[in-house]
Amino acid sequence: MSPQNILNADLHCHSVVSDGTLTPEALAERAKANGVELWALTDHDEIGGQQRAAAAAKAQGMHYLTGTEVSVTFAGQTVHIVGLGFDAGNPEIMQGLRNTRGGREQRAMEMSDSLAKVGIKGAYEGALKFVGNPELISRTHFARFLVESGVCRETNEVFRKYLTEGKPGYVPHRWATLRDAVTWITQAQGVAVIAHPGRYKFTPNEEYALFTEFKSHGGRGVEVVTGSHTPQEYLKYAETAKEFGLAASRGSDFHSPDESHTDLGTLPFLPGELTPVWELLADRIQ
Repeated sequence: MSPQNILNADLHCHSVVSDGTLTPEALAERAKANGVELWALTDHDEIGGQQRAAAAAKAQGMHYLTGTEVSVTFAGQTVHIVGLGFDAGNPEIMQGLRNTRGGREQRAMEMSDSLAKVGIKGAYEGALKFVGNPELISRTHFARFLVESGVCRETNEVFRKYLTEGKPGYVPHRWATLRDAVTWITQAQGVAVIAHPGRYKFTPNEEYALFTEFKSHGGRGVEVVTGSHTPQEYLKYAETAKEFGLAASRGSDFHSPDESHTDLGTLPFLPGELTPVWELLADRIQ
């Protein structure tokens, strides 16, 4: 592999096992074609694609880390915690993720009922057509249905008009706690990473509380360079990583060739003064 900070690592993306549109094998092929040297598949609240992803990475000649993205409720918002390099056969993380997935179907039905009240019928059934794993039905699947049915032109428009707080189709869901997510990952010998912190609508005090509590539970990393961050946010969260003594991660958050504005493997490298998260996981890389 390349020297640590100029390694083309992509440690955040999604397959059909959660809300992506490509198989683990197709993602591995795309990552390799884009020069990725170290890859992780991080499906939402699910590790069912890990064996396929690891095998596909090996077939492509890429190094691999196990991954998942756990949905957490913190200060009334949904926060995502990426787990990397854990034992995918660990019973605690498997059961914890199973419990987190459990509330999605009921939430999806309530979302469909809410959309029906504004004249959009059959949204649950429509969203199911886009779901590879019914346990993981999400807002993304509803968004694809709303585009397919002509209600909106693209998924970005969906999230401006529907499925977000105060709009039709929005239903909150209580996820795991921050302690739960970090504990599952670390007990399975992995490293917990705060995903795309620039996306959350926290006040400075709330963000400080997130990082403080995360670290107190054993969290060790933060995504600095990620698909939804601006160049200014790369710098901001590089400083945050140094302030809290956290390792830095890098990942596109790629979901689909038609929807994601950042492709696998195309992000800038990590700033040189940071510790890459993969340094903490050298013995877990496959």
